[in-house]
Amino acid sequence: MSDTSVLLVTKGHPFDRGEFFSMFDQLGVNWTHVEQPAARVFMTPELADPYDVLVFYDMPGLSFEAGGPVFETPSEEYKSGLISLLASGKGMVFMHHAIAGWPAWEEYAEIIGGRFLYIPGELRGKLHQDSGYRHSVEHELTVLQDHPITAHLPTSFPMTDELYLCEVFEDSITPLLTSDYQFNQDNFYSAAKVVQEGKMYSNEDWQHPASSNLVGWLKHYSNSPIVYLQGGDDPVAYHSVEYQQLLKNAINWAGSQEALDWAMTQ
Repeated sequence: MSDTSVLLVTKGHPFDRGEFFSMFDQLGVNWTHVEQPAARVFMTPELADPYDVLVFYDMPGLSFEAGGPVFETPSEEYKSGLISLLASGKGMVFMHHAIAGWPAWEEYAEIIGGRFLYIPGELRGKLHQDSGYRHSVEHELTVLQDHPITAHLPTSFPMTDELYLCEVFEDSITPLLTSDYQFNQDNFYSAAKVVQEGKMYSNEDWQHPASSNLVGWLKHYSNSPIVYLQGGDDPVAYHSVEYQQLLKNAINWAGSQEALDWAMTQ
């Protein structure tokens, strides 16, 4: 078992709990699970100190009501605690739907390196269309560079998983993985039509520009190393040897002294 100590944060989006936690058991990391909103209290340097890395498989700051999502603004205490945690150099890995978290706090998108929008919204001073989703996509991933996160992976490998047509801040991330899927509006469904109209698989009258095909990246925020992996929705992906290796690599790297040293020199 790895010595990497992980705080695994979930809640806010349905997932196959048995398959998901079984995958984490197979990763060989020392993980502790906490759900939102209880996880918020750990977002300080003091309470997160026992953990080498935080892994987010959550979607805080929004709930789904009749007529559309309701956004919560994080408290100043929470924001101050998280920013202090990032300044302390805590490694973080964000998985799949975590990119939709805290939609009322734009800086959270800067921490991750992008955002999934359930309804149209403003990012970086520009209005963006709601994002798109597509379940159970069979696609091929290509490794873009040699890095500890991509170690022991083939140069390309197949996955079956949900993909997003969403905003990616390519100017502030280091790309690691691309998908050969075509990221355009014809291949995705509108998130807003689901949450506002109850139309689960519709892109009727929905216009969205083609988006980045990056599905894995690293970056830093303040002194913290950050990794985002778009995969992680489908139990088929949980059983993928390559995906398990990728996730294990990301967790071990983000929690390492090497990653901390890298982030602090950026």
